[in-house]
Amino acid sequence: MHRRDGPPKDVERMPWEMDADEAAAAPEDARDAQTVHVPAASQTVHQAQTEVLPAGPPKAVQTDAPGAPRGPYERRADNASPYPDAPSRGFPPGALALLLVMASAIAGAWLAGTSTKDFAAHLDGQVHALTCSVMPGAQGTLGASGCKEAMLSPFSSVMRDRYWGGVPVALGGLAVFAFLAALAFGQALSKERSTRDTGYLLLAATLPVVTSAYFAWLSSEKVGSFCTVCVGIYAASGATWVFAWIAHLRTPGAFGPLPWGRWLLWTVEGVAFVAMIGWLWTSSAPTERPTMAGCGTLVAEDKAKVLVPLPRAPGARPALMAIDPLCPACRAFDERLKQSGLESRLAIDLLLFPLDSKCNWMVKDSLHPGACALSEAVLCAPGSARQILAWAFQHQPRLLELGKKDDKALRKEVKARFPAVGRCLGSAKAKAKVNKSLRFAVANALQVLTPQLFVDGTRLCDEDTDLGLEYTLGQMLIRGEAGGAAVPHGHAGGRP
Repeated sequence: MHRRDGPPKDVERMPWEMDADEAAAAPEDARDAQTVHVPAASQTVHQAQTEVLPAGPPKAVQTDAPGAPRGPYERRADNASPYPDAPSRGFPPGALALLLVMASAIAGAWLAGTSTKDFAAHLDGQVHALTCSVMPGAQGTLGASGCKEAMLSPFSSVMRDRYWGGVPVALGGLAVFAFLAALAFGQALSKERSTRDTGYLLLAATLPVVTSAYFAWLSSEKVGSFCTVCVGIYAASGATWVFAWIAHLRTPGAFGPLPWGRWLLWTVEGVAFVAMIGWLWTSSAPTERPTMAGCGTLVAEDKAKVLVPLPRAPGARPALMAIDPLCPACRAFDERLKQSGLESRLAIDLLLFPLDSKCNWMVKDSLHPGACALSEAVLCAPGSARQILAWAFQHQPRLLELGKKDDKALRKEVKARFPAVGRCLGSAKAKAKVNKSLRFAVANALQVLTPQLFVDGTRLCDEDTDLGLEYTLGQMLIRGEAGGAAVPHGHAGGRP
């Protein structure tokens, strides 16, 4: 049988293995961690005896010299990981996403602050330009716009019956976005952050998303138009939530019970943000306004019986509304009055006041062409007054265009839609009634504008017909109900 000394040459050694001669020459600390081959003269060419000193896994060797080669089990003296995919410096996992959360929240806070600023500017009851753009430094716009409709709607603020104009909901958005920005920034700086922390941030970022979805639905279904700044707030809410979700996915997990104490503290801080900014707003809101006394009174009675009564509830306060069926402002005011919930407390008599030169000698041009025909229809069928007005408001743009082009075609459509007007529409009797309505307005020195609302003979000021409607009208009703008997139309005394 053929023999030879030393390990077989065809047996492959591991990187840390030495033969007997190499082991004898190696330093002692290195020799302790190596596998040594010991020659065995009695073994065959296909066998080798190995001795492992010591047993167990290889011992790690500290290597402090910069650039010195390290094996897979070696670790630097400063305990830093030798693996390139486990960074020990730079942004912690998820920190960049948290900074993006902060940036999105700051954008949302800026847009909410812009909306709040515009709202506050209108608290003086005057007309101001509105910021209807998400671009910084954009010029304000006057006139009709989606932003104006949104601001004047009853959904733009809360507690309108307690404060003139109420507290804008954008103010709460400003506070929530500011809290989210501060929370995200604090978590981005923390080195002990876990999914328990980012999970709370993700949950908190859900609040503006749900709120934005609700107000987007209101804009679509109730207001009928979208505010550009509001849409920007919706987008900022969505971006804040998305980045919070990404930060949550990239943050190391945690085990054990939920940190209810820390979550409770953050919740208290968030509520404090909203409460503090709300308190600052309400504490500076005026409790009395010069317009609370009204802007004129009725002095003449309805002897010609031209006022058209609308259905009313028992105990409602007497009210007179001067209205033009094709007046866009009248349509908007009628909608605000319904949404305020105060209409049911009013016993409304309609005064038809068409701003159409075909029947109104007080206007040179027809501001609302076709309004004379609709006014005649209401006076001809007073029992259908509410239905005629609702139809006119619903189809107002089309009816205005039709009245401008073909008055006869408009009258024909009204007769077809409301047979109760019969032959009265267009008759001398109907025209005389419209004329008497206008003379009633002259006798009471009414301004040539619509709409106008009188409660207990006192006129609601123009600046109180939009943002201040709920507060001012509510106070007028409270005073009237506390004062006892109602004041009949034409006996309030005095003129504007």
